[in-house]
Amino acid sequence: MFSLQLSDDQQAVLDLAKTFSRKEMMPLAAKYDESMEYPWEVIKKAHEAGLLNLSLKEEHGGLGLGALLQAMVVEELGYGCSAMATAITANDLALGPVLPVATPEQLEEFIKPMVDKPIMAAYCVTEPGAGSDVAGIKTSCKRDGDNYILNGEKMWITNGSVASWYFVLATLDASQGHKAMCGFIVPSNLPGIAVGKKEVNMGQRCSDTRGIVFKDVKIPKKYLLGKEGEGFKYAMKAFDHSRPFVAAVGVGIAQCAMDHSVKYALERKAFGKPIAEHQAVAFMIADMAKDVEAARLLYQKAGWMADQGMRNTKWCSFAKCFGGDIAVRVSQDAVQIFGGFGYSTEYPVEKLYRDSKICQIYEGTQQIQRLIISRAVFGEAQG
Repeated sequence: MFSLQLSDDQQAVLDLAKTFSRKEMMPLAAKYDESMEYPWEVIKKAHEAGLLNLSLKEEHGGLGLGALLQAMVVEELGYGCSAMATAITANDLALGPVLPVATPEQLEEFIKPMVDKPIMAAYCVTEPGAGSDVAGIKTSCKRDGDNYILNGEKMWITNGSVASWYFVLATLDASQGHKAMCGFIVPSNLPGIAVGKKEVNMGQRCSDTRGIVFKDVKIPKKYLLGKEGEGFKYAMKAFDHSRPFVAAVGVGIAQCAMDHSVKYALERKAFGKPIAEHQAVAFMIADMAKDVEAARLLYQKAGWMADQGMRNTKWCSFAKCFGGDIAVRVSQDAVQIFGGFGYSTEYPVEKLYRDSKICQIYEGTQQIQRLIISRAVFGEAQG
């Protein structure tokens, strides 16, 4: 039976994340949004606190948190600043396809150092012409003795310029679609790798988003993950773990926007009484409250299913789709409740609104989530 009961140790981790979010992230959120600098000082503190690389198991030197608790921690981080949360959790997206199939040598070279130092990683799959259509990627890998030669371009890569290594998806033969895809761990300092300019985005502006070009990059065969032709499977399976994180970030944004709205509605007066007493405002906040709770339960169910070893693909899409939509709707309503003040950078809700939009786009658009959901529903109906 679905349960949210946490042990004392698990609750302590969640409390730590909440404290870290409020004390280390929120006070710097506006500063980093304006400067667009990568939040290294926060990243380093997150590593010291044990809040970086949440998906590392105990045998890898991590905390061994389950998927449910990881997502709950990410919600707290998203509450403090979703841009910083995205930068922090990008490591877990990169680790997703690596940890299940990495060799002991790969774990020793790439994963073990992440325990001791704040080393960042990146998930390199999206391309200028292949976002939702992952099977359409063009980045190629050609065998060359004991090496592979990598050529291609990736786009919208989080942690692109700060990552020490990338998970890269490439194809031996583009005409074979996903059947010819290979996954690699690629050190970012190999000759032939060029990192593009930082993208100036609408929201989550301190997250490092870049294009990366691979030109005749020689990759030792020992950096191939698992088997040739199975890279697509590794890359997609990682989403069953990471999409609850995206949903949780969205819930964190929405909860933060709602909290600001409640406080403002109780303080702001119009027509002789707090606007909280006006039904138009009260009903908006009531909708916020019920939708935030519903979105939270969806990502928690998806995380719990992963912990039980159950296939959670449909529930991940439920959570990601609904959580992203709620993040946008609640933060938009928060701006409305604040009125003119909400449109000003002097108040936090305009940033929350800008930050929320990407929750409907990255790690599979809302349209892709609906496609996954509809296929699952029809498949179940047909037995």
